[in-house]
Amino acid sequence: MKLEKKMEILRRGTDEIISEKLLEERLELDRPLIVKYGADPTAADLHIGHMVPMRKLRDLQKLGHKIVFVIGDFTAAIGDPSGKSETRKMLTREQILENAKTYQEQVFKVLDKSKTEVVYNSSWLGEMRFDDVIRLSSKYTVARMIERDDFEKRYKSGTPISIHEFLYPLAQAQDSVHLESDIEVGGSDQKFNFLVARDLQREAGQNPQVVITLPILEGLDGKQKMSKSLNNYIGITDEPKDMYGKVMSIPDSLIVKYYELCTDVPLKEINDIKNRLEEGNTNPRDFKMRLGREIVSIYHGQEQADMAEQEFQKVFQKRRIPTDIEEIEIDVSADEEGTIWLPKVLADAGLVQSTSEGRRMVKQSAVKINQEQYNDEKMKKPNDKVLVQVGKRRFKYIVFK
Repeated sequence: MKLEKKMEILRRGTDEIISEKLLEERLELDRPLIVKYGADPTAADLHIGHMVPMRKLRDLQKLGHKIVFVIGDFTAAIGDPSGKSETRKMLTREQILENAKTYQEQVFKVLDKSKTEVVYNSSWLGEMRFDDVIRLSSKYTVARMIERDDFEKRYKSGTPISIHEFLYPLAQAQDSVHLESDIEVGGSDQKFNFLVARDLQREAGQNPQVVITLPILEGLDGKQKMSKSLNNYIGITDEPKDMYGKVMSIPDSLIVKYYELCTDVPLKEINDIKNRLEEGNTNPRDFKMRLGREIVSIYHGQEQADMAEQEFQKVFQKRRIPTDIEEIEIDVSADEEGTIWLPKVLADAGLVQSTSEGRRMVKQSAVKINQEQYNDEKMKKPNDKVLVQVGKRRFKYIVFK
């Protein structure tokens, strides 16, 4: 493949490449490049936002390069301060290892496992003596650390910064030195850490790595970073119909970005979609439907994607209920008036994540009982099975004990 074509593939969807000239030089070398990706297993379940850098790693795999997937079991115990307004809670060793196991199972939905080397950074960082850490710390100044945007904001606002947080960029950078990485890939929020790695590689007499950063994917609200804690995410282990339904709920403004970062649709076609959206003569829903098929097929296969679309058309376009609604029993006590608290019922049924979300959904008129809108937090305890719906996609048959 010609260099120009390789660069076209690697530029797609990137936020920044430091530097393109250096990347071109590396790609011309007659050997597989060492491509580093580091992940601190701070959460068990991943979403499609996590998969954006994975897809760039897959591109590099297809170009013949070696992916070294660094499980940050050591750095996760420190806690990455990137983008944080306060010190992160430190995880236990057990939590880290359990998350790491689940993490690996999920990333190989995108990466080629046979072409990926998985390593744990505790195997070298954990072997460092205290005097090694002191020497490492001497290679960077406090002034340069404070240049980092999140540290600077916290320092000016008087928000505490723990000394161990300064060690995080150095520990992550030491991973690059140990691996002698040619390229590092990650989110744009990691840029400072990647640049520290380049500095430490120079100190160690190595050629500095190329840095490829990817944009942070906004969630379903179209405003904030995709996050499970914000409940604005599309999980890669979501059921196909749920995944498809969530894609259909994204704001129109994110359609093109999701196509570019989350699918394999050629850029020429994406530009055509962008132009047609700007012209306003095509319903955005049509582009979302294709987007839903593309994303579901990546994680569940084409057959499941087609079935998810059919289910969506049946339930939402034709206003019919799904055919495979789960039925559950809930043990709930009524008060003296024979009423029960609906937000707790919704939480116990798994239709919402918490009673506070349940209250919010009731208040927003997003709850239906037997297909009738329900706006009261209290309801008479039913004697028969009822169909409960929250939002457009969540259904359960509930039997009250």
